[in-house]
Amino acid sequence: MKPLIGITLDRVESSGSGKHPNGRYELGPSMGRAVAEAGGVPVLLTPDPALAGDYVRACRGFAFSGGLDPDTTKFGEPMHPRARKMDPVRQAFELALLDALAEQPGADTPVLGVCLGMQMMALHAGGRLDQYMPDTLEHPQVHQNGASHAIEVTVEDSVGRPCDISGGEAIHSAHQQAVSDAGKMRVVAVADDGTIEAIDGRPMYGDRFYLGVQWHPERGGEGPLNHGLFERLVDAARASM
Repeated sequence: MKPLIGITLDRVESSGSGKHPNGRYELGPSMGRAVAEAGGVPVLLTPDPALAGDYVRACRGFAFSGGLDPDTTKFGEPMHPRARKMDPVRQAFELALLDALAEQPGADTPVLGVCLGMQMMALHAGGRLDQYMPDTLEHPQVHQNGASHAIEVTVEDSVGRPCDISGGEAIHSAHQQAVSDAGKMRVVAVADDGTIEAIDGRPMYGDRFYLGVQWHPERGGEGPLNHGLFERLVDAARASM
């Protein structure tokens, strides 16, 4: 049986109010396609915080998708004036989902966070963000508008483990913010300029697949840093069934 992989969506409201406002949910096709090609069944999650526990009970794995910037005032930090605030309902939902995953008995459901998804995982674990990389980096364009660059894996014991990632492969980046402090999570890969590119859940969750990456593996090739991450996610989900 193929495992169900829940994927978070963006929430866009255009007008209206009350129980039936106008608007839509958004997700590019690449994420769902990557999950399906890896052998999972993509399930698009309506961002409702009240449903977080139900989703954790129903799905065998989760992919937190990219998007705009978190509202850091919820974590005691003012927002940078150039930050592009994500939808507040989506933010509340993703934090509730991360709470439900942390409280899950056995805590073995695999999670892959992509770009914003990685940042939400870090904030949930007590981390902090560099909220506007053009203020802090000499060449921020390396990370923006679909740029490709190499990364360096910095933790040897990530090799051969459920959260294994390997270097030597170009990645697709499109972000103006980055994790500056991973909190209780562990930094496992960086870019040449020191930008944190990947974090995992050790020691919080042991060998559980709990991995955040700052790039967009769903837009990359077939290597281990791109579609290979979705294969690891689905394999871990299948193993937990």
